[in-house]
Amino acid sequence: MDILTNQGTVIHFNNPKVQANAFTITGHAETKQLTEMLPSILNQLGADSLTSLRRLAEALPKQSVDGKAPLATGDDDDDKVPDLVENFDEASKNEAN
Repeated sequence: MDILTNQGTVIHFNNPKVQANAFTITGHAETKQLTEMLPSILNQLGADSLTSLRRLAEALPKQSVDGKAPLATGDDDDDKVPDLVENFDEASKNEAN
């Protein structure tokens, strides 16, 4: 079962449990990007969602002329690991005393 959000994400239930005559859905939910659910979710999209999908596709990085996806530049700040400035082993030894 998939629940589409206005933010372009999908709440996906792999194995939902639905009870008759109730509005209860139980199970482990995962929030995924709409692009992760393609193409299996296309038949569930309405006109508004298809318009959103078209905008999302236009926002994706353009592929190079040879048809290959552009290479990552490695400039992502998210991937940087800070340098350790303290010796944590020494600090733990001092706490033990």
